[in-house]
Amino acid sequence: MGATGSGKTTFTNLVSGSAFRTSNGLRSCTDAVDVTEPFEVDGRRVVLVDTPGFDDTTKSDTDILTLIAEFLASSYQSGHKLTGLIFVHRISDFRIGGISLKNFRTFKKLCGEQTLRNVVIVTNMWSEVDPQLGETREHELATQDDFFKPALDKGAKIMRHNGSLESAKLVIQYILGNNPMALQIQRELVDERKDILQTAAADEIERELQAEKERQKVERERVRQEMEGKISISMVFDLLTRRATEAARVREEEMRRQREDEARRRQEELDRIEADRRRVEENMERERREWEQRMWEEDQHRKRESERLQREFEERVAEERRRTEDQQRWQREEDERLRRELEWQRHRQRRHHGGCIVI
Repeated sequence: MGATGSGKTTFTNLVSGSAFRTSNGLRSCTDAVDVTEPFEVDGRRVVLVDTPGFDDTTKSDTDILTLIAEFLASSYQSGHKLTGLIFVHRISDFRIGGISLKNFRTFKKLCGEQTLRNVVIVTNMWSEVDPQLGETREHELATQDDFFKPALDKGAKIMRHNGSLESAKLVIQYILGNNPMALQIQRELVDERKDILQTAAADEIERELQAEKERQKVERERVRQEMEGKISISMVFDLLTRRATEAARVREEEMRRQREDEARRRQEELDRIEADRRRVEENMERERREWEQRMWEEDQHRKRESERLQREFEERVAEERRRTEDQQRWQREEDERLRRELEWQRHRQRRHHGGCIVI
């Protein structure tokens, strides 16, 4: 993340080998959330997510927040947490202006205090400044409360990117040592089921918008006072003020409708997720019942098979017992026959020798 033109996409393309569009002009090229193909750093699979800045030239800050928030919520619902966040800042800027500060304040609200320990503030475009001047600016950014010091005190780290692949990889290697954590806006949208406009990041954008309106109001009052006494100019100013007020009212009404539409779309998405959850539970319950029925049928089959085998075994045992008894009876009869035959043979022999045998 970072301001438009800070070099986010150039950094992403360099380290990942991607070919996302970049711009050297004032118009932004990143108008959506771009995700790289997985690439490896030190044997780890890495995916970079490139986001548009909140000072985008074609979309409002609310539109940008909605793009980023929807991606982060969807990713979190899918079970993915970010290992780290990179905020890109041009060290070549003469000073950190209102737009850059607004970007960083909104970025901090997206992350939340606890997640700042996974943040790396990357200063780039060092080739466009004198090294000593760049170091002075870096020290100022790191030590003043108006800039990056509060985030650094919470565990964020500031690193340099000199435009080389090696320095870009050093940033990724440092991030790979982090523990993945959910961002504040992910917890707000998914865990707490808040609307996007109820998040801390949206509150920060609204606060900036109100502050800008107040500045414009003060400026209009100053102009009005300078033109006091010049009736014709005052009338023109009043007319312009009324027109501006009407335009602001129309824009506010349009924003209100957008918020209502967004809330309705969010509710529809939640309803769809709930319906999917119920459908998954019903499928799981049906599969459980089918599994229990299969288990019961298999158990009944095993019981019947066991009973059949038991019957067959008992029948074989009975058959074997009958065969044994028949064999024993035949053997006794055969023994008796042999005994009688032997006695008969003895009788004949005695008669042949004149003996007498009485049986």
